[in-house]
Amino acid sequence: MWWGGRGQSFNIAPQKEEPEMGFSPPKPAQGSRMPEPRSNQLGSCLASGCLPGEQILAWAPGVRKGLEPELPGTLICTNLRLTFQPRGWQRSQDTPLSSEYDFALLNIGRLEAVNGPSRVQLLRPGSLLKFIPDEILIHGRDFRLLRVGFETGGLEPQAFQVTMAIVQARAQSNQAQQYSGLTLSKPGQSSDPKKTPVPLLETLEDWEAEREKQGARGWRVSTVNERFDLATSLPRYFWVPSRTLDSEVRRAFAHFHQGRGPRLSWHHPGGSDLLRCSGFYAASDPSKEDIRAMESMLQAGHSEVVLVDTTDELPSLTDVQLAHLRLRALCLPDSSVAEDKWLSALEGTRWLDCVRSCLRKASDISVLVTSRVRAVVLQERGDRDFNGLLSSLVQLLSAREARTLVGFQSLVQREWVAAGHPFLTRLGGTGANEEGPVFLLFLDCVWQLLQQFPAEFEFSEFFLLALHDSVRVPDTLTFLRDTPWERGKQSGQFNSYTQVYTPGHPQPPTENSVHQQLSVWDWDLRYSSEQILQFHNPAYDSEYCPDSWLPSQQSSCMVPGPPSSVWFFSRGVLAPLNQLCPWRDSPSLLAISSRWLPRPAVSNESLADQEWGLPSHWGACPLPPGLLLPGYLGPQIKLWRRCYLRGRPEVQMGLSAPTITGLQDELSHLQELLRKWTPRRSPEDYSKK
Repeated sequence: MWWGGRGQSFNIAPQKEEPEMGFSPPKPAQGSRMPEPRSNQLGSCLASGCLPGEQILAWAPGVRKGLEPELPGTLICTNLRLTFQPRGWQRSQDTPLSSEYDFALLNIGRLEAVNGPSRVQLLRPGSLLKFIPDEILIHGRDFRLLRVGFETGGLEPQAFQVTMAIVQARAQSNQAQQYSGLTLSKPGQSSDPKKTPVPLLETLEDWEAEREKQGARGWRVSTVNERFDLATSLPRYFWVPSRTLDSEVRRAFAHFHQGRGPRLSWHHPGGSDLLRCSGFYAASDPSKEDIRAMESMLQAGHSEVVLVDTTDELPSLTDVQLAHLRLRALCLPDSSVAEDKWLSALEGTRWLDCVRSCLRKASDISVLVTSRVRAVVLQERGDRDFNGLLSSLVQLLSAREARTLVGFQSLVQREWVAAGHPFLTRLGGTGANEEGPVFLLFLDCVWQLLQQFPAEFEFSEFFLLALHDSVRVPDTLTFLRDTPWERGKQSGQFNSYTQVYTPGHPQPPTENSVHQQLSVWDWDLRYSSEQILQFHNPAYDSEYCPDSWLPSQQSSCMVPGPPSSVWFFSRGVLAPLNQLCPWRDSPSLLAISSRWLPRPAVSNESLADQEWGLPSHWGACPLPPGLLLPGYLGPQIKLWRRCYLRGRPEVQMGLSAPTITGLQDELSHLQELLRKWTPRRSPEDYSKK
């Protein structure tokens, strides 16, 4: 079953010649560097199985351990990844980037060398190996385990060389920044011309098409950041109110942290708008015109505005990182936790608590968005982590379109990639002390929704696993950069824009459009057609999902609130605000940033349980059609076993295989175990009952 055993442990037959990582192309005259230039066709670039710029450092024969039967083959270490080639295996021409046998160096969390039953050495970047290993264990940050036993009989030096090559490759600084990803030329953009493309939101046309799709008539696409001179962490284009001038946008954004002012994330078909922005920059001194521009953008044409403190009730980045590290340590095959105390240890990691708090917060914000016609503004100090998580979850809970396969990919591209989530830093790729896998926490939240509402999502658990495993693949820049500016600069997308901006030509010149950077959404280059078919949820009813995101009668529940009402949502409670910005009429508030209000008492009820948290004179509103309100208490939040326990193959049995054949295999396995465990009793024993 490839989902549970991907890249787990590899072993290889001796080869006197340098191995080829894939097909059988002409071998280079000297060295192992890929000879093809980066601008060539994808097919020729990958003819030898190497990525452009990839070098083979060492290889050794070995045996993949941990699964039955053990698999002989060759372990190859390059400057970007480890790859295991089973004996006799050929890389498919249709999927030149194998997803099953590759293990990116960026994904290595811990490397151990083993010699004999008791000699184990933990190898950190730059370590020296003290003995020739019998086997190595590679623990991935994505919970996968690669266990390789080496062959003897004069091949020990190769085992030593490939192990040290892995250590040295990990020690190289700025490994991710050196890699520029793959480039697709027009003839090879897609092997399937019928597949629906996911808009990368790199052009003005993409943003305009997305705005029209959402029906956001009161909004327009702003080009004020087209040259990234406003904020490099923002996309080149974003949505602002139609009546707001770009000059006002520039002035207003200067008073928010990192220049990330209020902009539209999603327009609800009933009329509400979900916005996101960073915290107010308290040290700034805005003029009256600047304050009016900020208030106009925050209000977004609505008579009611709700400011949401995003980070309140949610874990910090440090909390998320520590919880993820504890979870990874607990799920290792050699974990010392006793079986009867394992569930207690799981709760002790606090990872499930992180999931619970995110789902509760997202549920409350969904109620705010769907219950009234209003502007709901998500405010986080940096606007690059939990704003994206909550905005994405709110759309999944409120919009059926976001639950489709293409809709979900577009959601991730817009709210995470284009919005400037620092993937590389949060996943530990830069060495900075700012790690925290917020995106992986989001995927866990989505998996929880998939378990509670299995018929509401077009994509399956296996698609979430593929996305989870793609955050560190070296063949795409989607998750290997922190900002759209870095991503575009690395791919050469903006080379022609550094000089002069011409309003009449918002798109790159034609010659720059010849090549496209490989995206994580190009699944057919890493997964076979059979695997991609498993991305689809068989329980999903496509006819149940209409063209509109919510039924038309949804708008009847959404009525305008009191004029000029401003609210602050924190700890499950709505509190009235006298003003939107902290500077107006209160200069002393400048030192308090965006948190200038006293904290209300924490509510033990959800916002929906409080009659939507609205004043009684507004009346109660029934639950809108299409809105999902998940459970988040106690056992309602479960462990994603197929993801986190992949290092334990014996646990994977019984997790409902993705195919009929897989189910038959698991059924046979369980019946065999039942026969072994059931005490043998004679017919006379039964007759005595």
